[in-house]
Amino acid sequence: MNILKIAAFSDGNTGGNPAGVVVGAELPDTTTMQKIAADVGFSETVFAAPADNDGQWIVRYFSPETEVPFCGHATIALGAALALQDGDGVYSLSLSEADISVEGKRNGEFISAALQSPPTSSAKADDTVVQAALDLFGYNNDDLNREIPPAIINAGANHLILVLKDRARLSQMTYDLNDGRTLMKKYGLVTISLVTAQTDQLFHARNPFASGGVLEDPATGAAAAALAGYLRDLGWPHQGVIDIVQGEDMGQKSLLRAEIPTQTGSSIRVSGTARVM
Repeated sequence: MNILKIAAFSDGNTGGNPAGVVVGAELPDTTTMQKIAADVGFSETVFAAPADNDGQWIVRYFSPETEVPFCGHATIALGAALALQDGDGVYSLSLSEADISVEGKRNGEFISAALQSPPTSSAKADDTVVQAALDLFGYNNDDLNREIPPAIINAGANHLILVLKDRARLSQMTYDLNDGRTLMKKYGLVTISLVTAQTDQLFHARNPFASGGVLEDPATGAAAAALAGYLRDLGWPHQGVIDIVQGEDMGQKSLLRAEIPTQTGSSIRVSGTARVM
């Protein structure tokens, strides 16, 4: 079985979030996919096989410990892999809970890729989960930027978002993996998205992914799409696009762009570059 290793949302020839990519004639069974993802050891490995429908691909995503319904950086990696295999184009993907698409374009040693997320939604976060998350990271309510209140945000998977006032506090993020895993599984969270706003259109992010057995993700396309949808719901002055810098504090700087149409709940286009490792 050929397993490609592709870093999505890279910063030129460095950074990005590595994903395993397996493209085959059919999907392996669930147990095999979970074992492969654990052996690869990246935060996500994506599996894709042709569907009965002409041109569509069946797609599933696995972290080292569990299956997730949607993963943005692995989708970008898959778009790059399909562009390398079948040429530049837009590929239709059938996920467990949504149908989306990814576009891949070869550009020298890099591949440009863009996904269209599942529909977005957001809801006020319960005070209990907010306080539990603040305690997990050693933050307090005074650290929060109340212009963007804590919320449960979704673009194919649930994330708790906490927006901090201070970039330095974001940089200081630390937590216990086992405690984070317990919290995220208890509240049905795929990641906790920790964010600061440098400007109305430029954000810095960190994404603990303890639910999947990963301390931190250097790039999280699903959370980027969910953040963009949430800013739209708030009426934030995003002017139709935001840029997100993630992974910088890990030494794996990643660059994500999210384009935001006006229609509430509609798909977000998340794009970046990818490099074969």
